[in-house]
Amino acid sequence: MDDNFFQQVYEVVKKIPYGRVTSYGAIARYLGTGQSARVIGWAMNSSFSKEEFVPAHRVVNREGVLTGKHHFGTTGIMAQLLINEGIKVEDDRIVDFEVCFWDPNKEL
Repeated sequence: MDDNFFQQVYEVVKKIPYGRVTSYGAIARYLGTGQSARVIGWAMNSSFSKEEFVPAHRVVNREGVLTGKHHFGTTGIMAQLLINEGIKVEDDRIVDFEVCFWDPNKEL
């Protein structure tokens, strides 16, 4: 995928409200590339090199698991960022994921 696609991903991620999360697949479906959840993950991994802040900690897998946690320097940072926003995390999984879930297809 090209930088333009990654930028489209970042623009969606920047719209995730504070205290909410979405999934790689939900972003892929919103962008019309439903089978590209893994590429969304690659974009999140690359987001740390951007000058602009991209709240990558708000993107998790479809079950609410913090699968990208190892890209945050130490594995506890992603969970702590979510906890700081009022999201309950246990064993690297979001508690009440359905309540916190933000679907860009419905909310944008």
